Amino acid sequence: MGTTYRSGKYRVERDLLDEEGLEAIAQRKIYSDTHPRLTERLKDSLRCTVPKLKQRIVHSLPVLYWLPRYSIWEYGMPDLISGISVGIMHLPQGMAYSLLASLPPVFGLYTSLYPALVYFFFGTSRHISIGTFAVLSIMVGGVTERLAPDSNFLIANGTNLTAGQVDIQARDLYRVQVAAATTVLGGLIQVVLGLVRFGFVGTYLSEPLVRAYTTAAAAHAVVAQLKYIFGVSPKRFSGPLSLVYTLVDVCSLLTKTHLPTLVVSAVSMTFLISAKELNSFLSPKLPVPIPVELITIVAATLISSYTQLSSNLTISVVGEIPSGLSPPSLPNVHVFGEVVGDAFALAIVGYAISISLGKTFALKHGYKVDSNQELVALGLSNAVGGFFQCYSVCSSMSRSLIQESTGGKTQMAGIVSAVIVLVTILKLGPLFQELPKAVLAAIVFVNLKGMFKQYSDIPQLWRNNKIDLAVWLVTWVATMLFNLDLGLAASIVFALLTVIFRTQLPTYSVLGQIPGTDLYEDIETHRGVKEIPGITIFRSSSTVYFANADLYLEALKEKSGLDISKMIIYKRREEAKQRRRERRAERRAQRQAKREVLLITTDRHFNLVLVILPYEAKVVEHLEVGGFFTESVTKRHLFVSVHDAVLYCQNHRGAATIGNSIYFLISYFNYTRKSDKLCISD
Repeated sequence: MGTTYRSGKYRVERDLLDEEGLEAIAQRKIYSDTHPRLTERLKDSLRCTVPKLKQRIVHSLPVLYWLPRYSIWEYGMPDLISGISVGIMHLPQGMAYSLLASLPPVFGLYTSLYPALVYFFFGTSRHISIGTFAVLSIMVGGVTERLAPDSNFLIANGTNLTAGQVDIQARDLYRVQVAAATTVLGGLIQVVLGLVRFGFVGTYLSEPLVRAYTTAAAAHAVVAQLKYIFGVSPKRFSGPLSLVYTLVDVCSLLTKTHLPTLVVSAVSMTFLISAKELNSFLSPKLPVPIPVELITIVAATLISSYTQLSSNLTISVVGEIPSGLSPPSLPNVHVFGEVVGDAFALAIVGYAISISLGKTFALKHGYKVDSNQELVALGLSNAVGGFFQCYSVCSSMSRSLIQESTGGKTQMAGIVSAVIVLVTILKLGPLFQELPKAVLAAIVFVNLKGMFKQYSDIPQLWRNNKIDLAVWLVTWVATMLFNLDLGLAASIVFALLTVIFRTQLPTYSVLGQIPGTDLYEDIETHRGVKEIPGITIFRSSSTVYFANADLYLEALKEKSGLDISKMIIYKRREEAKQRRRERRAERRAQRQAKREVLLITTDRHFNLVLVILPYEAKVVEHLEVGGFFTESVTKRHLFVSVHDAVLYCQNHRGAATIGNSIYFLISYFNYTRKSDKLCISD
């Protein structure tokens, strides 16, 4: 049984509209009215008024907009609870992720403090938590280990280097300088991109690319933590295939595994996984999540302190954590040239992760995130943080979800979490000196579980979109093999190539009319549409431009049997013949001239029709400015809908070919074979 849809009817009577008729009815403004001259726009941008100045200041400092409207009674308690929950997560994650960056744990705490304070003033998202993130940490770790390897800091004993003895203090000091310089440079890049309104760059990092990149980065993070898990000391490799070489070296050292360290790692991971599963099970009944990571590091620190694991079992521990805040210092500008590529990669990846999370929460809670201001805010957070020995930051998915799920309303929650970190740095830092590094590595391992779940994207993309699957796989393979910086570059290039590829292979179709309506659908995919006799309606799913123009013509020939190129060549030949006849006619007698005129009227020629579908006024403006319209091709050959063009063709002799693209020159004609010559009648 068929189903009849009766959702309503409408009937409209109007004249057939071409562009000239539409402009007359709509009273379209002229180009100069809608596009002021450059000098006028420059004067307007430089003109300073009190409302404009206020608007620019508020736009640059979003905190001035929402803070005066902040309601303590409505938002105070939710932000307090959310900030405490996020602050508790900052502590273990800051110290654990600093190992990924190959830095002392205290610098992970600094990174959880200063950038969050800067983002409070300049950020537009209310729910993201700025601080350490695993992917950026492993990227920073690649830079610090490349420029400050252990081999550069071997302790000299007279004229000989002591075998295996590394000056850890000097090495860590230089690594902090490298990380800070990279962070400042990356932050400046983000600020500049934001000021020139380059925030749209995030749209070119598609979701499959970002998810595949973070999945591959998680694999790099796991391999980087294996030395802490097994208590071994593999060689440091850099460049392409460094991940493979490191993994092979770690496997060759498994026979030298430090068993007490492995036991600590296994116990910590077992406890963390079990506690997190219990946390997930009880989450609907709990007002705030159980701080599993904090409980783990507190318990591990107490056990290590009372049993003297460091001295009795030679288990590597965090070591000295200085109390108090370090003064700001200028970055080491001499390393800028060596880290500019890494800084750019950190800037792009950090922004892509932050803006995707920010827009997700903004859409859910009904507010707007300014992509350019977010780029500036993130850049200032990194640039200012770099002066205080912080490394690159972005939003963290786990902390942001906690901030949102525990009721956080504004970035005031970020201030509360920063206070928690500040108290820890000032008073509680030295208490964690006996914390085993294996416990921090276990925290990194377990927290990366969510990223490894992204492998489930592969079967889903296989079913939904093969091109997105190709982007995912190429990004993953490139990042795994070429390292994080080269992998990102190769992934972006491939993603842009897929965009070009999609425009090169659009969907072409011939349309038919749904009887009794002004609607037209693909004849091959709809049974209820009818082809209009003598009229071929050709549609392309993408814009026609220089790269796919030839493909467009080939598809038109395949779908409709019309060879536009041959028709244009024939038309030009006929026009040349006509010009020669006119010149001969001027030299001949009146009787012969009259005979030649009769021959001209029997010649066949083209009439040109232009259709823009869907109708775009902007395209018409570009055609006008570019001098496209002439005496032979006017706005009367441009129509606002397929149906208007069809009616126009039906009201004139012959048939029509109508293209459905951003713009396309159309000839309406029918053709027959006569004396082995293609004849086109108007």
